[in-house]
Amino acid sequence: MPTDDPVATYYRTLDDHDYETLRSVLSRSFVQHRPDRTFEDRESFVRFMRDDRPSSETTHELDGRFRREDDESEAGSTVLVRGRVRNGEETLLRFVDAFTLADGHIERVETYTR
Repeated sequence: MPTDDPVATYYRTLDDHDYETLRSVLSRSFVQHRPDRTFEDRESFVRFMRDDRPSSETTHELDGRFRREDDESEAGSTVLVRGRVRNGEETLLRFVDAFTLADGHIERVETYTR
């Protein structure tokens, strides 16, 4: 079931380990590309986040969120989020996530890190 703000829900569910809600905001055809790997479907992404991510005690600190100014809503649009992955006080990496949204779900995430 889609939520009103799938992007905010995405980060909250990762930080809270709420994998069923995470699954619900991702489309069936979800894909994520990131520097270290690609997830070609929703289930492999959720499974990795639940079972295999290197540090599950991290949080996402968001520094900014952007979308095209001509978008009336974020449905069917691209949303960019800039932030940091933190483990306590330590910043592990900085990122920009480019979300493609459709029908209230996340279709695609392109992740860029430094």
